[in-house]
Amino acid sequence: MGKPIIAYSIEAALKSGLFEEVMVSTDDAEIAEIAEKYGAKIPFLRSKKNADDFSTTVDVLLEVVEEYEALGKKYNNICCIYPTAPFVTDIKLSEAFEKLSREKLDAVFPIIPFGYPIQRSYKIENNSLQFFFPEFEKSRSQDLEKAYHDAGQFYFANTAKLLVNKSIISNSTGGIIINEMEAQDIDTLEDWNLAEVKFKLMKKEIDQK
Repeated sequence: MGKPIIAYSIEAALKSGLFEEVMVSTDDAEIAEIAEKYGAKIPFLRSKKNADDFSTTVDVLLEVVEEYEALGKKYNNICCIYPTAPFVTDIKLSEAFEKLSREKLDAVFPIIPFGYPIQRSYKIENNSLQFFFPEFEKSRSQDLEKAYHDAGQFYFANTAKLLVNKSIISNSTGGIIINEMEAQDIDTLEDWNLAEVKFKLMKKEIDQK
């Protein structure tokens, strides 16, 4: 759609006006250059330890907090926006931050309802379909508890609680519910194409308002 995908995340963060600093954590010179072009800062590069395929989001967040503290900067809250999240908007970020602050939560992130009850899900075992949860075989789908999954867009967290919990998930983590048209997991070319279709529809809707 005409710009590097990371640009949408940076622009949403800047437009929200929520942040004292919008930075990109990377070990890649090209990504750093693109990030700065769209208004983000690169106060330090990501360590090799946290730049491999096994590093977690929390590993990176903790490193960022530690690096800022080494520079003499401390922040009450931190938000990690994924670089592949073109559906993130300043409105969603503001909604999440408001919930985090109002309810005094440890963390908040967007979640999406599963389209069908996970209690009625199947697995393939010995070339045969088996229920994951046989006890729900005869349950009506409308009677089963709603389940949600992480939208994979961003995570707002109270910095002090993050340092203690070493996790986004705690007994005090909240979610903002979004729908399937507001997110797209991108792992394949087909996913990318679907994301572009959804993005065009979302942009059209915003332009018409």
